[in-house]
Amino acid sequence: MQRMYKPLRVGLVFALMAVLVATYVFELFKIQIYETSAADTESQPQRTFTSNLVLSAARGNIYDRNGILLASGRPSYNIMLNRTALLLDPDRNAVIQDLIYITMGKEIPYNDTFPITRGAPFEFISDMTSSQRGRLNTYLEYFSLDPEITSSDLLSWMRTHYKIDYTIGILEARLIIGVRYELEIRAIIGSIAPYVFAGDVSSDFVTIIEERKLTGVNVESNYVREYHTTYAAHLLGYIRPISDTEYETYKKLDYPMDALVGKIGAELAFEYLLHGVPGKQTVRTSADGTVLDVVTEQEPEPGKHIYLTIDIDLQMAVEQELRAFIESVNRTREDAGLDKIPGGAVVVTSVQTGELLAAASFPTFNPATLSEDIALLNSDPDWPMLNRATQGRYSPGSTFKMITAFAGLRHGIITRHSEIYDAGKYTKWADEGYAPSCWIYSGYGTTHGYVNVVGALECSCNYFFITVADRFAGGALAGADILADTARDFGLGRSTGLQISEATGVLATPEWRRRVLNDAWHVADTLMTSFGQGENRFTPVQLANYAATIADGGTLHSLSILRRVKSSDFTELLYAHEPEVLNEIEEKEYVGILQEGMKAVSTGRRGTASSAFSNYPIKVAAKTGTVQVDEQDINNAVFVCYAPANNPEIAISVVIEKGGSGAAVTDIAKKIFDYYFISEVTVLATPYGELVP
Repeated sequence: MQRMYKPLRVGLVFALMAVLVATYVFELFKIQIYETSAADTESQPQRTFTSNLVLSAARGNIYDRNGILLASGRPSYNIMLNRTALLLDPDRNAVIQDLIYITMGKEIPYNDTFPITRGAPFEFISDMTSSQRGRLNTYLEYFSLDPEITSSDLLSWMRTHYKIDYTIGILEARLIIGVRYELEIRAIIGSIAPYVFAGDVSSDFVTIIEERKLTGVNVESNYVREYHTTYAAHLLGYIRPISDTEYETYKKLDYPMDALVGKIGAELAFEYLLHGVPGKQTVRTSADGTVLDVVTEQEPEPGKHIYLTIDIDLQMAVEQELRAFIESVNRTREDAGLDKIPGGAVVVTSVQTGELLAAASFPTFNPATLSEDIALLNSDPDWPMLNRATQGRYSPGSTFKMITAFAGLRHGIITRHSEIYDAGKYTKWADEGYAPSCWIYSGYGTTHGYVNVVGALECSCNYFFITVADRFAGGALAGADILADTARDFGLGRSTGLQISEATGVLATPEWRRRVLNDAWHVADTLMTSFGQGENRFTPVQLANYAATIADGGTLHSLSILRRVKSSDFTELLYAHEPEVLNEIEEKEYVGILQEGMKAVSTGRRGTASSAFSNYPIKVAAKTGTVQVDEQDINNAVFVCYAPANNPEIAISVVIEKGGSGAAVTDIAKKIFDYYFISEVTVLATPYGELVP
């Protein structure tokens, strides 16, 4: 029997019907679901991101004692990357590449600390810091990579890991990898400050970035520190990003991980006043970076404004004189093939208040260009980053003789008119291998003859002070302790009270020798200490305060660099410095004898500073010092003084490494006195944003 239908035809009919039904269902879905959702934006929930931001507080200003602006903050902008938002963009590498090209096109530097060179041949950078090394090791460990991996293999692995298209050249790939690394390492470690892609960019650049609407690229407001003078660098200090170690302390004070904090000087000492209180803000953004909502929970509170005790005019004069002296001597020595002066310091204090008026350390640095100069500064053998004025420790030389003189008077070894005959060489302990000579005998084969205490200070007779030290009851050990106790009374070998970082120096005693050097104290040690050639080491600020204590009749003031503090709106005086007395020496008549001796140094016939001050219109009291340093061909020069001698206002200390002799550096102090007492040149005002010349 013949079939009424054919199976092939039936199959084709069913297949056609299936296609028609599928097409119908797809079109129906497209019309009712997809196109409706696309047309109705409210029915399509947007992917949003919430960021909790810390609003930087404006850092307080720093002024000198006369209200001249030295350091301030100005608003700035940082370009930040949101890793979470960026990773959700399938074209994340293109976004990064676009951002890099925009930035480089505007010649704006951006942060890339990935320790592989940016150009071929690709190698690990030779000057990798410990921080870079530590982060790289953590990265390699996290991804189980060979710690000995080559730079080329690492780049190849990262290119694959971050899915960087191979149509992109290797140079461009390296740039993208650098940014991906910065984001990745922060996610791995967690305690590193947020990644600032580019800092302190212009408002014009911000406009360009915002117009491009790059995914995960945000603009954050901040403040940049500006220094309005190139002087007083060691006193002002500088601010830098908080370190991992510092963060352990500062996080207890609610500092963010990317905070900028003071590192040295006033910026560090008064961080708690200058920093202010950061604000808190919640920002909700879309995936393309559009800000949808901003809620400020806490407004930032600006920092306080501080006024230092220094006079920037005087500071400028002091630094210029110190630098001019050193550079002039070094030019001469270079021609003669002699060792150059590596550095020095000068300190000026107020006798009656203990205020630090100026403190110069040379060589120095410029805080405004510190970021660019830091590597060179740290490698400089003359240590320009060291504040020699507060942290340099120097033997006092003959400036210590006032201590020995006072101790002799206090303990009845001598009186004002007692005379000791200078025999040239002190031979009492020759059998034990020690026979020191007076400087005039060693240099000229003569002696000072009979001298009393005033005359001994005037001509700086070593023999006189050796004899005094050898007569203390109880012998050498007791004498050493007597000299140390007396020195401490005058502020030597102890903190001056200065708020910025300072060294306390070394006050050598038998106990110190045993504890530190594991050695015994001998008679020779006491005798050498008596004329300033022992193991005592003092800072220039201690030496200046020592001179000021003698000038003020035995009143030892605490030094201060902070004069006053004002509220952020300048309406309230929060602090005003009042002189603080650390010690009051009771034997005023003996201090008066020291004053006589120091006046004779400047005006007496045999005064070691008389060539500079005998005809000077202002009466000066002074003491020179020449320090023999082991393995050093040229002596250090030390000089302390105050003026006017009969009504003291300021005290000065000068220390010049390899300066030759104390008498050689008296001209530095003389020119400072010229400026302070005679010059009428002053900086009356400094407009905001301009540098002090």
